[in-house]
Amino acid sequence: MDANILAVLEEYHALIREEQNKPRETPPGGRDGGQDRRMRAVGPQTGRLLNIIARSLDAPNILELGTSFGYSGIWLAEAARATGGRLITMELHGYKSAHAQEMAAKAGLADHIDFKVGDAVQMISELSVGLDLVLVDLWKDLYVPCLEAFYPKLNPGAIIIADNMIRPGNEDVQAYGRAIRAKAGITSILLPVGSGLEISRFEP
Repeated sequence: MDANILAVLEEYHALIREEQNKPRETPPGGRDGGQDRRMRAVGPQTGRLLNIIARSLDAPNILELGTSFGYSGIWLAEAARATGGRLITMELHGYKSAHAQEMAAKAGLADHIDFKVGDAVQMISELSVGLDLVLVDLWKDLYVPCLEAFYPKLNPGAIIIADNMIRPGNEDVQAYGRAIRAKAGITSILLPVGSGLEISRFEP
């Protein structure tokens, strides 16, 4: 990775370390209040794995569900640039997407990312491209609705990665685990990396 990307990742890592030393809080305004300033990032171990998987694909169309402040998008966009692919990243809140865009520009990756703001399920339904890699990392009750939306758009050999499958491991993520394993053509495994990753491959 080049120096600009490494510098941006270190900036994120400093924020992640700072956040880890603070007590967990419910964001002001609740889930959709638009005031949640916590990073809630996947962390460097998961980020590196995302990058390795994305780099193994040839010119992939990558979909990230849950841009947040843009950390995992840096790892994915670096792989997209290296392989001739493209990252589409979706976020409910404009202020988070704006921060992610700023960081992507600092990393020199903005030209390889399409930033979208709004309802993820609706935006997925409007996509006109097939998907080769999907990262699912948004509000957990949206995991299954998003799966139903993106599943028909998967290209043969597509990889789907869902975060937070062990922690918090609540009913919503358990429902996702059952739902994706019930889909035709899906092979899936749960890995104890980060907060738990369900990694699935689609082969119709």
